[in-house]
Amino acid sequence: MGDRQGIPLPKSKYQLVIILIGTSHPGNLGAICRSMLNYGFDSLRLVNPKCDHLDVEARNRAKHAGSILQNCELFTSLEDSISDCSLVVGTSGKREVGSKTSFRHFTYPWEFSERIFEFNGKVALIFGEEGKGMSTEELDRCDFLTTLPTWEGYPIANLSHAVNAFIYELHKYRVIKNQGNDNSLPDIVPLERSINDNLRKILVKGIEELSSSLPGNDERKSSFKNSMIRSIMLSMPTEDEATRLIGGILDATTALQYVDGNEDWISKRRRKIEPQSEE
Repeated sequence: MGDRQGIPLPKSKYQLVIILIGTSHPGNLGAICRSMLNYGFDSLRLVNPKCDHLDVEARNRAKHAGSILQNCELFTSLEDSISDCSLVVGTSGKREVGSKTSFRHFTYPWEFSERIFEFNGKVALIFGEEGKGMSTEELDRCDFLTTLPTWEGYPIANLSHAVNAFIYELHKYRVIKNQGNDNSLPDIVPLERSINDNLRKILVKGIEELSSSLPGNDERKSSFKNSMIRSIMLSMPTEDEATRLIGGILDATTALQYVDGNEDWISKRRRKIEPQSEE
């Protein structure tokens, strides 16, 4: 879907700049652009790319994020690409031990996301060339380093996958902190799975009434009631989900009453359930 790009990008106190050094595969470049726009970032800089950023493969892989390719900035040196950045962060999958441990002092992507959330300034997140990564000299120009928690048996991720993983974590933290308070981050997926005490009472009473309308002995009805309450509450329903369940439970109870031959089921059919009063 590329027909909703009139929606503004999510807000951040920081401005993220993705910097790619020596990128050689146009497919990777296009995939990175697509991931960037998926998560609401659009600033891309290329340092000495070894492929044409407007290559057909790059544009095809970028899909609706072609504007990032069109507007990316080209540089001949890493120094120039980071000259206006307030924080420079390097990435690497090489996690040596011993004497190099101090130099390669890493944070994980979720730590990086938390640390820069309140940062006011331009943040450069740098990725090295496919198959090589960032050189020791390039890493030495960074303020600190971050790495993916990949398996040590095969730690080096594909470039586009690595970029996707980092910007996903950055955007995830924005969603957690800003959803519902940013026009570009509406409350489509509830972050809090809870219901208020009154709605819980209504739900429980509805289940009790449904259980009592079932055929069979009291033990069967009680067993059904307990299992249904525990199963539903274990799923931690949202208020919207609980409300929908209550409506269906009420209709099911009414249907059982009708099947049971209750003559006044129509005249006394309720549209809502009142919570159990406290004694």
